Amino acid sequence: MKTRLPLIAGNWKMNGDSARARELCNALVSRSPHWPTLNGQKVDVAVFPPFVSLPAAHEALKDSDIVLGAQNMHEAVSGAYTGEVSAAMLLTAGCQMVILGHSERRQLFGETDLGVNRKAQAALAAGLKPIICIGETLAERESGQTNAVIEGQLRGSLAGLTKEQLQKVTIAYEPVWAIGTGRVATVEQAGEVHRFMRGWIESRFDTDTANGIRILYGGSVKADNARSLLANPDIDGALVGGASLNADEFDAIIRASV
Repeated sequence: MKTRLPLIAGNWKMNGDSARARELCNALVSRSPHWPTLNGQKVDVAVFPPFVSLPAAHEALKDSDIVLGAQNMHEAVSGAYTGEVSAAMLLTAGCQMVILGHSERRQLFGETDLGVNRKAQAALAAGLKPIICIGETLAERESGQTNAVIEGQLRGSLAGLTKEQLQKVTIAYEPVWAIGTGRVATVEQAGEVHRFMRGWIESRFDTDTANGIRILYGGSVKADNARSLLANPDIDGALVGGASLNADEFDAIIRASV
């Protein structure tokens, strides 16, 4: 039985324009009254549009409970970082959350655990709640390195964070081999890694911290597999990619979360 309120997060990646963002947000807002609750609280839902669509999304979501977030940020407050966006800029655009260390950022743009940690520290200092992404490649899984890789990424990405800061952090387990491939970790595979991560957090912090933090699953989550994944009490929600671009499918995932 679930004890943590699920979070369903939609990562739109580099898709759509401002008009599409407005349309999709309006469609989600219209469906939100029917979303499930746990212990009297409605399931948390967040969307993460591209930077240029944040203002349009913010306007469409302003009277709803849906949280707005960004897909990335720079750790500096300001400076000569052409093409980058700071935490303060995201706050002024209406963001409350930010995704950090997504597998595509790590794989395609060379982001490291140290860099993710710096961004996490900056996000928390500014008042943004980060979703920190962790996950192994297919080669690492097949060679039996999953737990070692996960532990290393947790240690590096969460370095220096206090228990109080960790209360504002969400972790997303993203097996890299399941991102956009159509392959999905089995419920048992995902649950095993989630339990390992929670156990690691308990060993480094304490039981209350470990029990309080939400760990999402991300990796080709769709309406037809969401219910089985989210029924696992160790899985506290989902970081949804392509399926979050379809209001009906994203709505179905949200409805399957409790």
